[in-house]
Amino acid sequence: MAMSNSLSDLSLEELWQLFPIQLVAPRPKWQTWYAEEERRLKHLLPANAAISHVGSTAIANIWAKPIVDILVEAPHANHATIKEILEQNDYICMAQRENRSDFNKGYLPQGFAERVFHLHLRVPGDNDEIYFRDYLNNHPEIAHQYEELKLALWKPYEYDRDGYTAAKTEFVKKYTQLARRGKV
Repeated sequence: MAMSNSLSDLSLEELWQLFPIQLVAPRPKWQTWYAEEERRLKHLLPANAAISHVGSTAIANIWAKPIVDILVEAPHANHATIKEILEQNDYICMAQRENRSDFNKGYLPQGFAERVFHLHLRVPGDNDEIYFRDYLNNHPEIAHQYEELKLALWKPYEYDRDGYTAAKTEFVKKYTQLARRGKV
């Protein structure tokens, strides 16, 4: 793969090669990184933006990609302003749909930075990740099953993020639905 100065010049396959799926043992610093980024975001974003730590780094004692996922819920009317603020503060918009946008921070032309963040901008209530996180934190045996699934998928999907995510979808959906029905 030819090295590019801009990630936007790379194909999806080249990006997956540069940024493979990596899983690591739980690290206490993920909580610290989230707390520091949350403080920074609270200073930058409108007061009506709710900020939550989601994803596997927010689930106790499981292996995870060393990427801190952040969910920001804000009224759709604020999304354009929030997008502009994020892009002025080292976040790259990776995907944008009507009420959802995804941003990355810490993706460099030479690979991952030490601290990597995925920020998911949503409307209030579009927050299944919170239900899933809370369910797994309240059910360590289910969290362990999720960890086992992720570890089994890691190498087969190391260079296929979409495939890795799709292969986890049924598991995530099942426990998110249980949590939403109050089975926590």
